[in-house]
Amino acid sequence: MNGAAIYLDNNATTRPAPQVVEAVAEAMRSCWGNPASAHPGGQAAKRLMAQARRAVAGLLGAAPTEVLFTSGATEANCAVLEGALRRRSADGDVAPLLILSAIEHAGMLRAARRLAAEGRARLRLLPVDPAGRVDPDRAGALIEPGAALVSVMAANNETGVLQPVAAIAARARAAGVPMHVDATQVAGRVPFDFSRLGIDLASVSAHKLHGPKGCGALLQRKGLSWPELIPGTQERGRRGGTENLFGIAGFGVAAALAAVDLERERTRIAALRDRFEQALAARLPVRVFGAAASRLPNTSYLRIADLDADLVLNRLERNGIWCASGAACSSGGQAPSHVLRAMGVAAPEALAAIRFSLSRETTAGELDATVDALCAELLPRLADAA
Repeated sequence: MNGAAIYLDNNATTRPAPQVVEAVAEAMRSCWGNPASAHPGGQAAKRLMAQARRAVAGLLGAAPTEVLFTSGATEANCAVLEGALRRRSADGDVAPLLILSAIEHAGMLRAARRLAAEGRARLRLLPVDPAGRVDPDRAGALIEPGAALVSVMAANNETGVLQPVAAIAARARAAGVPMHVDATQVAGRVPFDFSRLGIDLASVSAHKLHGPKGCGALLQRKGLSWPELIPGTQERGRRGGTENLFGIAGFGVAAALAAVDLERERTRIAALRDRFEQALAARLPVRVFGAAASRLPNTSYLRIADLDADLVLNRLERNGIWCASGAACSSGGQAPSHVLRAMGVAAPEALAAIRFSLSRETTAGELDATVDALCAELLPRLADAA
């Protein structure tokens, strides 16, 4: 990757922190035993994994025993869907009901729709308002007692809009329905307290908080009976397969780093984001999606006039600036964002959407250079079209 590039696609992935890189390398050099082995090498690996588990639990407000390491949030999300169906058998000919927000990650929605297409589940989507929020009262009216699962992401990966998770969880709990949260985008960016939200399950990925790819976790509330993710003896019989010790070591270091000055970093990054949006709006016709709601401090999802996102991205890339037209997992095609469409945004406007996502490494100078590049590239085009 070009080190000179201005990288503003941190909701897709983040650069591993130097301390994380070293932790992974050190584990590969000197702590490569199997954590299940009884000899000293295996026990050293087991201790390293326990240390990482405590760090992840500490960042997310969970007990260490509530942290199950996975290959990432995608595995955790799919395992939650499958587990929900295994817990709730069909009532006669009626398949179990899955209730998801309409703005869940595209991978989560695809998995749920596949289950519905196979006849194994029914799917109900919770709508959002024009700001991209799920209304707890409206959600409560749609949460049917006896449903297999309610799943609402803590923050949307495109708009950054924060969802009222605790309020929705209270409605789910009143209906006797387990509640899952995709916490991938909030982990390490805003405080997230698993123990206080009233939720049952949550998914995270290390690579969204300057950790390694291929490692994540499912948080499972203590006392909750839930089917195993993968048959096997590892992770206390919850997920089989030899653990990704090197990734877990890096994840633990990334979690510990993210926990340092979390609130101060949140405030600082939000100020950078707001300054960027204000500077851009002062010089170009801009609409920021989700601006009326509470958002992640690092996320700015916007359109510039009616310019197609691919055109704007191309102009940015030739200036060494990297961002995205939406979620990395669904970008590259011509279909408008399902998130924006759920918010009532017209398809042509949705096709103009660009996501800038910051990290702890982003500087004011980089954002100023991005504003200058956008104005230099786009103002002449807009003037010609006027």
